[in-house]
Amino acid sequence: MGAGPAALCISSELIQQGLNVRALASHSPEKPWPNTYGIWAEELDSLGMGYLLGHRWKDTISYFGNGDKISEANPITHDFDYGLFDQAAFQNSLLEKCSGLSWLIETAEQISYFDKITEVTCSSGNKYRARIVIDASGHKSKFINRPHKGSVAQQAAYGVVGRFDYPPVEKDQFVLMDFRPDHLTKSELKEPPSFLYAMDFGKDLFFVEETSLACFPPLSFPTLKKRLSSRLAHRGIKILEVVHEEHCLFPMNLPLPYRNQSLLAFGGSASMVHPASGYMVGALLRRAPDLARKLSELLSIEPSLNSSELAKEGWKVLWPIELIQRHRLYQFGLKRLMSFDEELLRTFFATFFKLPREDWSRFLANTLPFPELILVMLKLFYISPLKIKLGMIGLVFFKI
Repeated sequence: MGAGPAALCISSELIQQGLNVRALASHSPEKPWPNTYGIWAEELDSLGMGYLLGHRWKDTISYFGNGDKISEANPITHDFDYGLFDQAAFQNSLLEKCSGLSWLIETAEQISYFDKITEVTCSSGNKYRARIVIDASGHKSKFINRPHKGSVAQQAAYGVVGRFDYPPVEKDQFVLMDFRPDHLTKSELKEPPSFLYAMDFGKDLFFVEETSLACFPPLSFPTLKKRLSSRLAHRGIKILEVVHEEHCLFPMNLPLPYRNQSLLAFGGSASMVHPASGYMVGALLRRAPDLARKLSELLSIEPSLNSSELAKEGWKVLWPIELIQRHRLYQFGLKRLMSFDEELLRTFFATFFKLPREDWSRFLANTLPFPELILVMLKLFYISPLKIKLGMIGLVFFKI
């Protein structure tokens, strides 16, 4: 169920396994995806998919205002290529792998379980049955059961693709995080912080996006738009033409679903968003093949398994103990970051990117085995200033 990146990733892999697949979505899978997707280029290269990038930047930097004069602080250079997916190419490549897939343009209203099969009832009254159903409709799914652990923090962003009277970033440059707060008022400095995520598309076209880290309640789009405007105005930059506006809002610490339920999930509905970075596409591409292979094996080797048994085996592949441990550790860290004020957060990130590139890049991609993840976090603690250490110690007071 679904028609976004998660749905197409898992559908295409199931088809590659020779399984009989049908897809159900409330709109056509050919409808263009509304948001942009970024990724560290090496992560995509390792999957042999670097050709799907529409843009790739070698000049990648961040500003954390960690100098005497915040506005003049030197940037931190990442020396690591960053890429932005070519939305159409990415979507079309997955659709091609889904060639022959039967699409049902319907809205699911109810899911029931009978003996070996699962039945999906749609708002039209039509009913569809399958040996196993995978919900890849996103984090707002009403069908996936998960524990309630209080308020869910969300990352919000407002962005503009457009033309400006003066370049908001240098030529051929990508800015991962510009946390310089010199455009904010004293009252705004006490509010949840936000940063600029920006890039040069070439031909006088730029993308600038004001992004807040996880917080509850999330910063509103009007607030982010106002901050972006004041940030640009403070640097004497005006928007001449808006080509595209982007609005992003998604949960960062959504609890993991119950792994004994009869409905399997993938993507946002399976809580696959990285709690520390907000990235998910790399995980979709890495984890879809394993899940598809396992389901194919089960259906061929143990054809007597019913929907519930298949789903439970699928959950084990999707969320093995190793990944659960990592997820919990990332959520620990996220809770602490959410308690940091604006100045402390800037100091934290300036310290984080002093780690060896191999460490911070794999941390953000969630590819560090659990023991190595612990070592990297210990390294970060060791090199951190005292005020960051004191903030990190608060981890022990949170139980997940």
